[in-house]
Amino acid sequence: MIEPANLDLWFYPALTLLAVFTGFIDAVAGGGGLVMMPVLLTTGLPPHVVLGTNKVQSMCGTAMATWRYHKAGLFSFRTSAPTAAVVFIGALAGSLAIQHLSADVLKLVVPVLLIAVALYTVFSPNMSDQDRHGHLGEKGYMPVGAGVGFYDGFFGPGAGQFFATTLVGLRGLGLTRATGLTKYLNVVSNLASVIVFTVGGQAMWILGLCMGAGAMTGAWIGSHFATRFGAKMIRPLLVVVSIGLTLRLVWGWFAA
Repeated sequence: MIEPANLDLWFYPALTLLAVFTGFIDAVAGGGGLVMMPVLLTTGLPPHVVLGTNKVQSMCGTAMATWRYHKAGLFSFRTSAPTAAVVFIGALAGSLAIQHLSADVLKLVVPVLLIAVALYTVFSPNMSDQDRHGHLGEKGYMPVGAGVGFYDGFFGPGAGQFFATTLVGLRGLGLTRATGLTKYLNVVSNLASVIVFTVGGQAMWILGLCMGAGAMTGAWIGSHFATRFGAKMIRPLLVVVSIGLTLRLVWGWFAA
């Protein structure tokens, strides 16, 4: 664990307040890193430390959202445990891989995938709260979950959107149920990443937990609104966040 002495103290309360907003966004549609990651990079911390610290705060926020969605009866821990296990393994592998490999290829591919998510969300009649017959069952979805988990551990932006849209399109879940299960899979993948980054000494736990408190507050509010208003709130926010992430990643091509 690291905690550089030269990090200005005002970053702690400022990032904690920002995490309230990003926790809200993450709980409803995912993509809070769209805001948090660029701000964390302004602290001057190394990119891998930024990734690790962001995973700590994200884990806290998704844990709160997971608990809220579970209490609302949107998914079962026991039923979804096998998928969660393969997501954990996938994220573990992805987090180990990013320590040694470049994410440049993903920076080119992910915007295309996010645009596809936005288009599917806008035009597909399946993006509602009504459950449908799925193309894949729990076991059939496991390779998909492992793949998204690997991606979340390796790179991250848009993982929540990929979980949600595949759970709707392939598993046949209604959008609010898919969002609830997404948070469970997200917290598992975040936990795997946090373990890897912590062992590698690339996570600032004091800053991460301060931000995590903010993220939990935002996640509590966001999950409350999502369970109350359902797809009519989640669907447009999913589109906005997907497009926002795409623009942010494309901007990164030219700013690099």
